[in-house]
Amino acid sequence: MANTSYQLDFEAPLRDLQERIYQLETDDQDSASARDELRAARKALLDKTRDVYSHLDEWQTVRVARHPDRPMFTDYVDLICDEFVELHGDKFFGDDRALRTGFAKIDEFKVMMVGHHKGKTLKERNECYFGCAHPEGYRKAMLKMKKAAKYGLPIICMIDTPGAYPGIGAEERGQAQVIAESMLEMSRLETPIICVVIGEGGSGGALGIGVGDRVAVLEFSYYSVISPEGCAGILWKSHDYAENAAKALKLTSRHLERLGAIDDVIEEPTGGAHRDHYQMAARLKMYLVKTLRELTELPPDELVAQRYEKFRKIGMYLEEAASV
Repeated sequence: MANTSYQLDFEAPLRDLQERIYQLETDDQDSASARDELRAARKALLDKTRDVYSHLDEWQTVRVARHPDRPMFTDYVDLICDEFVELHGDKFFGDDRALRTGFAKIDEFKVMMVGHHKGKTLKERNECYFGCAHPEGYRKAMLKMKKAAKYGLPIICMIDTPGAYPGIGAEERGQAQVIAESMLEMSRLETPIICVVIGEGGSGGALGIGVGDRVAVLEFSYYSVISPEGCAGILWKSHDYAENAAKALKLTSRHLERLGAIDDVIEEPTGGAHRDHYQMAARLKMYLVKTLRELTELPPDELVAQRYEKFRKIGMYLEEAASV
């Protein structure tokens, strides 16, 4: 289990154990008792980490989803794909760096990869607007997804955004309309589409590339109609109530699965994906390859029909007349 440079406040019970392990590792390990103590400390840390992460509340889950060490779209591309050729531009306005697209190869499958990217350094984050895409990002994604459908390539979308960029320029260039158009186009593309929320899945920014034959969420990601801060700002007039909003939104993977809003939950390594990028990438790749094998067996018209029915059923409920 890898150490991370950034720790969340609820991980405080782990710090003493991590420091003890570091001390034991730097000390002389020649004696059997020292090696036994190190093994016991590592096991205690693993058990404690498993316990802490099995009892996360909604707001803690949001904070894990935003962890700065959490693997991003470009990390998964490097770890999962055998080849990747990035495609740029929307042929209309520019090239949005918050939404990346490109041809890729995963085992025997040639695919089109589409995903949000938040950036790692401060300079890159500013270039990517912290993962908040502009209209040209969604237009670029639409163009590349249509190209994929033309050549019979499956599409993999990785969602990681607090929401689409809310600035005046984005609104002037048709932010809401282009997200709606993207959802419409994805609903009728005659090629398999897999969508995975790898971190944050906030608002229309996530939905803009979130219409697929399978929608999965990593265990400690969140997927919501609005970010907790946005919800708190509307309902409580203050971002200070973000924790209350997170609880009310039912945005964690266990809530989403129970509500039927997603198809699958992909289990993360003990302590979250940020602790072991390689293991998380291996699990994600296993899920993608398995799902691609299932979906590529279906004829295109059946894929589209099943996709339509899948989204029509979300939010269904029954009404009964009240007994007098």
